Amino acid sequence: MLTKTYCSAVFGIEASNITVEANVTNGLKYFIVGLPDNAVKESLQRIESAILSIGYRMPRQKIVINLAPADIRKEGSSYDLSIAIGILASSDQIRTSKLASYLILGELSLDGKILPVKGVLPIVLQAKKDGFKGIILPKLNAEEAAIVEGIDVIAVSDLKQTCEFLNDFIQISPSVVDIHEIFEQQVNSYDLDFSDVKGQENIKRALEIAAAGGHNVILIGPPGSGKTMLAKRIPTILPPLTIDESLETTKIHSVSGLLPSSSSLLTVRPFRAPHHTISDVALVGGGASPQPGEISLAHNGVLFLDELPEFKRTVLEVMRQPLEARSITISRARFTVDYPASFMLIAAMNPCPCGYYNHPNRNCSCGFATVQKYISKISGPLLDRIDIHIEVTPVEFNELSTVRTSEKSVDIRARVIQARQIQEERFKNQPLIHSNAQMKVKNIRDYCVIDETGKGLLQRAMEKLNLSARAYDRILKVARTIADLDNSLEIKNEHLAEAIQFRSLDRESWR
Repeated sequence: MLTKTYCSAVFGIEASNITVEANVTNGLKYFIVGLPDNAVKESLQRIESAILSIGYRMPRQKIVINLAPADIRKEGSSYDLSIAIGILASSDQIRTSKLASYLILGELSLDGKILPVKGVLPIVLQAKKDGFKGIILPKLNAEEAAIVEGIDVIAVSDLKQTCEFLNDFIQISPSVVDIHEIFEQQVNSYDLDFSDVKGQENIKRALEIAAAGGHNVILIGPPGSGKTMLAKRIPTILPPLTIDESLETTKIHSVSGLLPSSSSLLTVRPFRAPHHTISDVALVGGGASPQPGEISLAHNGVLFLDELPEFKRTVLEVMRQPLEARSITISRARFTVDYPASFMLIAAMNPCPCGYYNHPNRNCSCGFATVQKYISKISGPLLDRIDIHIEVTPVEFNELSTVRTSEKSVDIRARVIQARQIQEERFKNQPLIHSNAQMKVKNIRDYCVIDETGKGLLQRAMEKLNLSARAYDRILKVARTIADLDNSLEIKNEHLAEAIQFRSLDRESWR
């Protein structure tokens, strides 16, 4: 008898429904077709043990399992439960009346327990879009799935409970999660605060501008000057995630299997800080079975690259295109996967190998050629894509020892949110642009108009600093953000002058 159940496959961060056709007929042996990988092929051994362990009968006949569409490669263990139910239904051991209404997924252990799987959120979103009444899945995935409204999430702990539900022997209430309550509880759950930082007022100002416009930043200064401390606190002044941003970010972490078991929804902006030994594939994504890289895991958040010159040059250069496009395309012979990668890049570096070049109190032990070689590890095209360059100086003792409390993150965030609201209104008719950093050339010409005095100021700066055309656009974007923080419709000369000083660490001028 032929029966059909439904499962799902995840490609990138989107899901596609898979029809699991099970047919039990006269003959011998088990067959599974439809382009399965080894994990799927091995599922029949797990399924047989699970079925026998709960007291049901494994048919001693020819069993053919087809995973349709057959031209899409099926990977992972999430098909176990759907295949097991298909075999039991095809052998008349469970009813088939509910099978067309539910999408079924989960990994089976040998004793019939159902183990959690990756990528549940995009699967549930697609199941709702395709009109399924509900989804049957592992209990440990229920909280993540239940954030999607309008579809019944049936959480089961083992194969026997699943069979009893499908046979109407028991009733299982759908899992429910209040997404708005989760947001209210966790949206400000930060352990760090800018009030912990002593001094460095000019650096805080620069980071406030960066947060207000979504600009990329590079911090350059000697060891112990506070670069990492400042970078780790940037998420505390960024605007809170919207529900749409939260769902999109959660999908990426769900596909990667990095969603915390204690959380069904990411409500704070991600902060990713990979080690400098990372490979280019781990940074941008890819592999034999493509997975999101660090730039995608930092989507809608911050990617912090500490000790920037210590990263391999190939690793840094592969970021150039994603920094502009805000997405990454992974191409393979048979398919192409797109991952979003809209993140704030925060980079930190020492000015030289010993770390004390330009230090006010300590002498640098590096030769001039050594300093130039170290700085040159960061290519000009990559520096051009970083909007704000900041030289971080050591904090004086009297500032470290002061008992005066610095401005709190919540106060800085209020100004950042106000500036972002101005930008949202400005770009309301352009759905792909949400902040000044995302402006294209046409938007810069429309919204970053400067007068003749400003043009002369910018011309002198470009000639003196030997800036590129891309750097010219970056200065205008930053000036537009400074004007927004000042609640000014026009870019004034003081806004432009402040933006120009943030290009002072351009490679040519640093030399």
